[in-house]
Amino acid sequence: MSIGRLAGVDELRRARRTSRGLYWAAGLFSFFVNLLMLTGPLYMLQVYDRVLGSRSEATLVAMSLLVAFLFVMMGLLDYARGRILTRAGARFQAALDRRVFDAMIRRSATSNDASAQTGLSDLESVQKLISSPVLMAAFDLPWTPLFLAGIALFHPYLGILAFSGGLILVLVALCNQIFSRHPQYRATIASQHANVISNELRSEAGTIQAMGMRDAAFTRWQDTRSEALARSVSATDVVGGFTTATKTLRLFLQSAMLGLGAYLVLQGEVTPGVMIAASILLGRALAPVELALGQWGIVQRAIKGWRSLSELLARTPPEPQRMLLPKPSATLDVQSLSLVPPGGQTPILRSVSFRLQPGQALGVIGPSGSGKSSLARGLTAVWKPATGTVRLAGAGLEQYDAETLGKHIGYLPQRVQLFEGTLAQNIARLAKQPDPEKVVVAAKKAAAHDLIVALPDGYDTPVDGLDTRLSGGQMQRIALARALYDDPVIVILDEPNSNLDNEGSGALNRAVAQLKEEGKGVLIMAHRPAAIQECDLLLVLNRGICTNFGPKEKVLREMVDNHKAINKKISMGGVQ
Repeated sequence: MSIGRLAGVDELRRARRTSRGLYWAAGLFSFFVNLLMLTGPLYMLQVYDRVLGSRSEATLVAMSLLVAFLFVMMGLLDYARGRILTRAGARFQAALDRRVFDAMIRRSATSNDASAQTGLSDLESVQKLISSPVLMAAFDLPWTPLFLAGIALFHPYLGILAFSGGLILVLVALCNQIFSRHPQYRATIASQHANVISNELRSEAGTIQAMGMRDAAFTRWQDTRSEALARSVSATDVVGGFTTATKTLRLFLQSAMLGLGAYLVLQGEVTPGVMIAASILLGRALAPVELALGQWGIVQRAIKGWRSLSELLARTPPEPQRMLLPKPSATLDVQSLSLVPPGGQTPILRSVSFRLQPGQALGVIGPSGSGKSSLARGLTAVWKPATGTVRLAGAGLEQYDAETLGKHIGYLPQRVQLFEGTLAQNIARLAKQPDPEKVVVAAKKAAAHDLIVALPDGYDTPVDGLDTRLSGGQMQRIALARALYDDPVIVILDEPNSNLDNEGSGALNRAVAQLKEEGKGVLIMAHRPAAIQECDLLLVLNRGICTNFGPKEKVLREMVDNHKAINKKISMGGVQ
């Protein structure tokens, strides 16, 4: 196991150790529960060997009352340890919820790591194992050899049969683990793939309906779903076969114990009570093994979840605590910045340098695939620099924690996504209690206030992140308001007018002008010239390399011969 993986495992173990007292309590209760499990065999032993021989009804009544009390106590203790383990599982999950969520978000933003996609479900799988009867069976397993040894005390032959049967059941359990691991893994992967396809198709339901793609979409989904179903059936068949074999073998062993006990009774070597008690004791000894096999799917998912979580936490260590810096000025200094996309090896952006002063707007232009959106991800610290530095008011972006940096640098991504909640909560970046004043100010700056109050529920309009009824232009204005919510000093807009009409483009330019007047810095990644009307500087990218940078007029003059005609159209807002 690598050092990094060990770090992740150690973090999980520390979270598990927070419930050490609960595990000790569960172990103590398990001791008494298993001790009380001897009540049944001892009762039968006394009934057959003492009560039936003496024909004493008083003895039978007294023993029956005592046994009833002991079984009630056993049930209460068993219920109590189940509640204890449930709370241990909940405490384990609560201790890691924030850590796993942060690691999942950070890792998903910078890589295609599969463990990042399933982090929370992996944590839930481990929590379910801790809270499940399987863990109680693990506490009971150490008693199995003791119960088998107790059977051997009755008679050596009975002990040999019990130990042989127990050994066979252990071998069946090992075979189950070996032969079911691969089918379970393939079934899980196939099911996850089917869910991904289903979510993709649901999110693009409008496009599918409009383009007559329903049959093709169903066929695509059905293929993945059928594969997942087939693999799930195959895995269930394997596990079910071992589970059935275990149950059948346990029932046979109990009957065999009765048969061997009856033979020994006929030979005068044991009493009838021993025959019955040995059969009951054998069933109790083998019960944990059968329970573990019956719920082996939970164990397999938890093992996989533990491994995935350890990898995720190891690859995404906790962010260090950073000293809170004062609110910076809108001075952005980029020096020799190179970026490598997640999972890639070739830089998509090479040695880009520029400086943005307060009150300036910089337009970043270039053909598709030139690196404009990649630059935006680098300037928001979503992607870490391969080489070079990005400084905000002289401090490197790495000196700010993500929450603080997000307040200083507003970001409007190229692909707008709203989240489940109200419009006010979306503008307030999912805050439970949005600041009404800040929400309205941000919406007005983004020219979104009027369109929001025109809706029946206004700012309280609910939004479904996967199926919003807002137009692309409306979503873009709301996303711009979200970028402006915390009064950032730098605002990065990636294709901000891709879904806007002339009115929306004019509103965008007015918003940029207002930000400049307030001393903010604005970066606009754009294809359409109308978006750079308010820009003072231009940076030209081509295949990830800066080919020109400087004042807008100068850069345009060097790029095109008819710069005057283009500038005239830009100033009129007519080039779309």
